[in-house]
Amino acid sequence: MNVIQPNCRVQFTAQDIDFILNVLRPKVGAADALVQLLADEESRDLVLDDEDLLRAVLENRNCLRISVHFYFYILVRQVFRRSDILERGVADYVAEVLAEFSRLERTECRVKGQPQPLEYFFEMLGALQTVDDTTRFHIRAHIGNWSLFLSGIFPDHIRLRAEMHGAPDLKYYEELGRSNYRVASDHRLARKYDLEGIFTTLAERFKTTRLALNDLGERLLTLGDVEPPVNALLKKTFEAGG
Repeated sequence: MNVIQPNCRVQFTAQDIDFILNVLRPKVGAADALVQLLADEESRDLVLDDEDLLRAVLENRNCLRISVHFYFYILVRQVFRRSDILERGVADYVAEVLAEFSRLERTECRVKGQPQPLEYFFEMLGALQTVDDTTRFHIRAHIGNWSLFLSGIFPDHIRLRAEMHGAPDLKYYEELGRSNYRVASDHRLARKYDLEGIFTTLAERFKTTRLALNDLGERLLTLGDVEPPVNALLKKTFEAGG
């Protein structure tokens, strides 16, 4: 498992820049001036907060030619701001989680020495007792990310399964995500990857973050060659052992 890091903003493509230029040029004027703003980290972040970008993404979503990193960052940043989650690093991290988990294989929890990925939370929690310290950190982070992703993007399916089949409810996912982010935030690797503050925020504000993502869930699209679509994720998650 790779460590997910808040780096959506450094993975924007030329098409992303063209999109920004086309949307904001009437406001800023010369394209060269806007490119210079995007080259500076601080001014770039202010440009990305412009709600015209969000509006353009939503209004043109059937014909977008932008990267998943740009797409998810714009959406997550805006819904987080409305929920008073103002740290850009947190929005960037969660956007990267969504970008990673938009591919089926990236949702898998694979542990060295085990031929099959761990599909159930109880398997992941059980593995914590036998793996090495580094792998334990990876599993904790994955549980936090997976809990946030499922409860944030698919809350209705969790509620339905809880009501119909006695499956874990949203409170279970919230506590699971909160507790694992909290433990992961204290790990030496969290400090190494500069994730300590992000994990702490996600642990302390897990429900707020989850609710913000609920507002985002209906807007998620399959962009370009990103697979699988939401239906495939649902099948994998809730029929094959999420």
